[in-house]
Formats: sequence, C-alpha cells, structure tokens
Amino acid sequence: MTNEKQAIPPKTIVFTEKAFQKTDQTIIRWLGNSGILLNSRGTCIMVDPVLEGFDLPLLIDLPIKPSAVPHLDAVLITHSDNDHYSIPTIDKFVSVTDSFHGPKYVAELIQEHFHVAAQGHDIYDSFTVKNLTISLTKAYHLWQNETTKFDRVFQIEDYCGFWIDTPDGSLWIPGDSRLLPEQLEMPQPDAILFDFNDNAWHIGFENAVKLANTYPHAELILSHWGTVDAPHIDAFNGDPEALYDRIVNPKRIRLVAAGEPIELKSTTPNNVR
Repeated sequence: MTNEKQAIPPKTIVFTEKAFQKTDQTIIRWLGNSGILLNSRGTCIMVDPVLEGFDLPLLIDLPIKPSAVPHLDAVLITHSDNDHYSIPTIDKFVSVTDSFHGPKYVAELIQEHFHVAAQGHDIYDSFTVKNLTISLTKAYHLWQNETTKFDRVFQIEDYCGFWIDTPDGSLWIPGDSRLLPEQLEMPQPDAILFDFNDNAWHIGFENAVKLANTYPHAELILSHWGTVDAPHIDAFNGDPEALYDRIVNPKRIRLVAAGEPIELKSTTPNNVR
C-alpha cells in the first residue's frame, strides 16, 4: 500500500463510535482525500466522506467503515464528483443521518438516488445544524464541461465550499476550485481544509500558497492528497514538503494521519476577524 512516487501521510489512526460522543471541544478528523468528521461538542457532521467505493487503489487505510458510524446530524457534500459524493458511503449513512446538504444539483442527486430528503442551497445561503452555523461559499470547478462524458451543462452553482462556525472556532472548506477573487476576501478563518494540488481545475500550487498567506493565522489541514495511488494524476499527488518554504508561519501546516484528532480553536487575533 505504498508508492514511492507520491507523498504519503502518517499511518492511519482508526477511530470508533467514541469519536462521536459529546465533548467540551470541537474535534476535526481527516477521513482521507477531502473528507472530514467534525464533532462540535456532540454535534457530528461529515463533509465529503468517501469511506468506500474509491475507483482507484488507495495509499492509506481509511479510518472508519461507514457501517460503524453510529449517527450523524448532517452530511455535507460540496459537489458531485465521486471522490466527494460517494454513493456507496451515503447508502450506509441514510439510516443514521438526520439531514443531507449541498448545492441544489447535489441535493437532487441524493433525493433521486436514495429517496430521502436532501436540502439544496444557493451559494452564500446559511443554515444551522444544532450549534453550527454553515454557509455555502463560491467554488469554480467546471471541468465536466470540457468533456463529452456528461449529458448536461454544469453550472457554477453546482459546486460549493462550506464555512462552518462552531462554538470553538471557524473552519473554511473552499472545496475543489480554481482561485476566485472572493476567496481572498473572506473573514480570517481559524482553520482551512487546504487543497494544495497543482491541477488546472483545482487551485494550483502557486495560488494555494497565495490563499494560505492571505490568512496567516489559519491552521492548514491538508486535503486532496496522500489517499489514492495515482502518481500520474496531479489532482491527487501534492507533496506537503513543497509548502514549508512558501507558507507564512509554516508550523500551522497540519500534516495529519487519517483519523487523527485535531482540536479546532480560535487562532485569529480579535482585531483581524
């Protein structure tokens, strides 16, 4: 399960239902690729979970089986690519999840496939999940329109990021996106789920550095890397070592194992929030 041509994260830390219990903190666990579990004082959500059904071989073990997830208050999906919207994973979650959220197109897919209610949102809409306030942020990832594989024309509103305000701090998930001017004009987040790969339909490495240094106080939880064995696909093979000499305050780069708990807490001085 190793490939010398790709950077590989530390050994996976498997977690159990204990990770879903109520605490007095907000804890983030990277699930591999772009997925996370966020437990904010007992409110549990997953964003873009792909816990089975990858269509490429994996470099890592995944930290939990979808059938072992006891309950989720919500599942959030940024867009319909199968490395973010996993039909096999969501199939296991339907019976244990209170609500599903995403752009309107993603919500339509969930409703049609699983015959469950899903809440579709416009970009910049906000909604609450218990003690969380969640807003959709703009993303630009229209790669499908450059191929002939799809029978629809994709729109910019079919993709999103999520800004999540918790009692303990803010997490911004920009999603798969080219760099947009709006992404350099956000409030200072306490943490960013940070995509740093050099794919033309993602942010691009130089723009990833620009984004990181625009928010110099944000913890950077690395994502969209070190998961699938695909050294020939630049969207999956970012190397964290390339970041350290380019990022202001490089100690905030969080190169974590899948399943490793990360406490979310305020890192931003009050005068720049």
